[in-house]
Amino acid sequence: MKSRTAFATPVLITETATLAALCARLAQQDFVTVDTEFMRERTYFPELCVIQLGGENDVAVIDAQAPGLDLAPLGTLLANPAVTKVFHACRQDVEIFLLKFGEVPTPIFDTQVAAMVAGFGDQVGYDTLVSALAGGAIDKAHRFSDWQARPLSPAQISYAAADVTWLRLVYQALCERLHRDGRLAWVAEEMGQLAEPGTYRTEPEDAWRRLKLRGANRRQLALVQAIAAWREREAARINIPRQRVIKDEQIPELAAIAPANADDLTRVRGLTKGFAEGKSGVSLLAVIAEAKTMPDGELPNLPSNHDSARPSPALVALLKVLLAERANAHHVAARLIASSDDIDRLAGDDNADLPCLTGWRATVFGDDALRLKSGKIALVARGKRVETIAI
Repeated sequence: MKSRTAFATPVLITETATLAALCARLAQQDFVTVDTEFMRERTYFPELCVIQLGGENDVAVIDAQAPGLDLAPLGTLLANPAVTKVFHACRQDVEIFLLKFGEVPTPIFDTQVAAMVAGFGDQVGYDTLVSALAGGAIDKAHRFSDWQARPLSPAQISYAAADVTWLRLVYQALCERLHRDGRLAWVAEEMGQLAEPGTYRTEPEDAWRRLKLRGANRRQLALVQAIAAWREREAARINIPRQRVIKDEQIPELAAIAPANADDLTRVRGLTKGFAEGKSGVSLLAVIAEAKTMPDGELPNLPSNHDSARPSPALVALLKVLLAERANAHHVAARLIASSDDIDRLAGDDNADLPCLTGWRATVFGDDALRLKSGKIALVARGKRVETIAI
């Protein structure tokens, strides 16, 4: 097993020419490991601070906030189809690059997803993989460091570099295991979804789905949808977290009150007169006024919550037992095969458009789930195990 002393010494990059030379070298390799450090506590969009790149003979920490630094050579490398970009838990990193360069890095390999396919459980941590597959340890001391502070300290640089050095060993070990088990094609299916730009974008019109709604009628739902979409756009415009524009719990209250003026807005707990009379308050009132004029025939339907529309709780429970049994038998994280929502939908509809009914998931679970529903197989307990038997 490779020791950490064999790793290249990390370098800090602050100049475009040095970055371009690094990316030119890395473009000649089969894969490069990638990570980022960013801040998002005070903004809607992530503020990119540091980018880490790891190659066979290079480990670089790029100061993304260095004056005059042009990241275009990095964008070219990330778009190079001949070089696999290896991340761990890539979604936030890829979101940043999508915002920065307008496209998703390609091709992608996410070691967290691959580890779930390889039997390491749900959302396995990077430090766990480093320990299990590379015999190393990750220093967590700077996990919550202020990455916007300058200059970067030697300890920060060392911490950042470790993320991409160990990742090379983790990636290689996972590929060997997946190849041995014949599951590289399974991982390729998952990487296909991660390559879709829509995976990282939240459409304002869908923002209301995050909210917990109780007792709303169709008119109030239309207002909730309009207000939630407005909040998403307003947060992006000002570049502040959406909860600092208006809080989740304020949206249903606004929909119930349907304020017509600034005084009405201040009746909602937490909304100040300054907000109500300012630019945000004025635009919010305009959105509410427009939603109030929506014809009855165009109002959205309420999400179904009638008992008759719900699948049998016993059937849902039975499918979850089957999922646990299949996941255990194939050493794959159950959550990767099907979510709780997938199980609910599958219980109610054999023809639902679900990932677990296609590809490798169907082989592992979906096909048996349909057979269980149709009475062609049954679940039985044998000692401490649950097994399926044909009927």
